[in-house]
Amino acid sequence: MLRMPVSRLTLRSPLGGTGSVTASRTAYGARRSPVEIVATMGTCLTRTHVAEISGLRAGPFGRWADGVTAMRADCAAFAGHWRTHNEQALAAPGPLWVVLGDSTAQGLGAPSPDGGYVGQVLDVLRRRTGLPWRVLNLSVSGSLIRDVLNRQLPQLPAEADLVTCGIGVNDVFYSGPGKLFADLRALLGAVPDDTVVLDLPVPTGYAGLLGRASRPYLTRINRTIHELAAVRGLPVAEVSAHFLPPWSGKFAPDYFHPSQDGYRDWTQALLAVL
Repeated sequence: MLRMPVSRLTLRSPLGGTGSVTASRTAYGARRSPVEIVATMGTCLTRTHVAEISGLRAGPFGRWADGVTAMRADCAAFAGHWRTHNEQALAAPGPLWVVLGDSTAQGLGAPSPDGGYVGQVLDVLRRRTGLPWRVLNLSVSGSLIRDVLNRQLPQLPAEADLVTCGIGVNDVFYSGPGKLFADLRALLGAVPDDTVVLDLPVPTGYAGLLGRASRPYLTRINRTIHELAAVRGLPVAEVSAHFLPPWSGKFAPDYFHPSQDGYRDWTQALLAVL
């Protein structure tokens, strides 16, 4: 939900007081997804002589492993882009949008950081309102719910015109259900009033057996997000209702992150509640 623009910003660092958003994030930004871990092991296999002569390297598995390797380089480049962008945004005038989240908020999977949902929504906000909207992107690839709660929220400026938060996919792999739901309750109780919360994608008909097995759990998480948001009157951007098949062209080479086309669906989900 959009608020009236403000002119003064005080940035709080995670350690208290004021500080820069470019403080070190390596402690939790270096977390690798299971997709990357498997692909790294796969790359060791596909680069053998046997893989070359058998066709494994040139086959679907080899192309997937190479795609994940390329995404790893993008992860560092995209983070660097947003660090520079954040410093420039804080020095500029105009209404401020603060983004909390993980690699999807970084735009990972698109050809450039601006091709993610943050860049696409920012472009629409500027054109729709005629105002010089700025974005302060506090997201970090690999983040869990507790990382947003303990590391990103403390960096939130004292005043912002729009706050969005999209998090939780990594917790499906790294947090047990009890921890995930406890952290989710804590986070949605701590975010500022009117924060727009993104629910999780539920890719029906994608990723085969793994996709079918994960849908009930993702649906349960989304139901909890909606229930907790309703208690506080927080708007929910329903990624689950917009990121839909046909899937052709909507995923990046790692088959995990959305592509720029996929992020267009995420963009529509967010714009629907702004």
